[in-house]
Amino acid sequence: MHRGYRFLLRPTVRQGQALGEMLRDHCSLYNGALQERRDAYRHSSKTSIKYGQQSAQLKEIRAFDPESQGRWSFSSQQATLRRLDKAMQAFFRRVKAGEKPGYPRFRGAMWFDTVDFPKDGDGCRWDSTPHDPVTRVRLQGVGHVRVHQHRPVKGRVKTVSVKREGKRWYVILACDEVPVEPLPAAGAVTGIDMGVTHFLTTSEGEHQPNPRHGKRHADALAEAQRALKVFPRRKRESRTAKHRRAVEKVAKLHRKVRRQRTDHAHKTALALVRTYDVIAHERLSITNMVRAPKPKPDPEQLGSFLPNGAAAKAGLNRSIHDAGWGVFLGILAHKAESAGRRLIPVDPRNTSRTCPACGHVSGENRTTQEKFECTSCGHTSNADQIGALNVAVRAGLVLPDVA
Repeated sequence: MHRGYRFLLRPTVRQGQALGEMLRDHCSLYNGALQERRDAYRHSSKTSIKYGQQSAQLKEIRAFDPESQGRWSFSSQQATLRRLDKAMQAFFRRVKAGEKPGYPRFRGAMWFDTVDFPKDGDGCRWDSTPHDPVTRVRLQGVGHVRVHQHRPVKGRVKTVSVKREGKRWYVILACDEVPVEPLPAAGAVTGIDMGVTHFLTTSEGEHQPNPRHGKRHADALAEAQRALKVFPRRKRESRTAKHRRAVEKVAKLHRKVRRQRTDHAHKTALALVRTYDVIAHERLSITNMVRAPKPKPDPEQLGSFLPNGAAAKAGLNRSIHDAGWGVFLGILAHKAESAGRRLIPVDPRNTSRTCPACGHVSGENRTTQEKFECTSCGHTSNADQIGALNVAVRAGLVLPDVA
């Protein structure tokens, strides 16, 4: 199986400067390649430049500018050009599908934060020995950078990436051939229902509270964003130190919320994997769930629109994003595979409207957010637990309550 590892880098002052220069030069290469593609398309709509053509020009570019381009890894520069090629392919795919195209944009110095090395040993080397207490990663043009390795790396290191987040640097390892470490059988199965009031509810009726990390930091984030808006829009060269500190404060709050949300997802998924052998969950399409409602034109008055519940839907969308269902389900799938557990996704339609006792389906069965009362047989229970029970039944699980 595949697994990713993320460790904090502890570069020296000189190594930190070299890492920043590496990001800046790769960003310049990305923007230059994008400009070449734009110029070719404007010259003739039938003319297109592919990755192979731009990759073949790298030798000339490195020879022409050895100070900024020649000292970095050739394979990492190819990975940067390949990233641009993927962005262009995604753009043309959206055009053909009739979606919003979103043409690839030029990257600023603060918006290009990752350099990829496609192969360990080509421009980089992960140097981790079991008897050496200090772990280092060797990067071409930077040197041997110290790594805070807080857990052992298993499997074969395939790719290495260096990422900047604020003032910190991280190394990300993508490993394959990682051995599976199955947990002992727990002898229990369950279905889970994702929600906003409760983060999730199991078919046994256990509720996992929703931490709402984004909502708890909403006031601090709003204050930081208001302070940022005080500064007028200026050219990049004329931004003051206060403006840079305001930008960093907003970014720091966003990073804190993201880390808290990810930490909660890891702990919740690990608890489920340790407790159950088989877990059934809803196959959620979060993109469709958070889509804004379509406007309703007023037929009696031209240019006016009828209320469509957009404000209420916006609040629900914020709560869904804050819960982080997609992040949690991805982490749960990874941990289930690593532990030898079985994960079953099912169709989520009408899971909270179907009575598990008689099978009657109606929107009136769910009278409130928490209460479920079947209009046919009178069965009552918690609405979230009903959804989890129906998820388990659709997955073919035999539960003590419904056997």
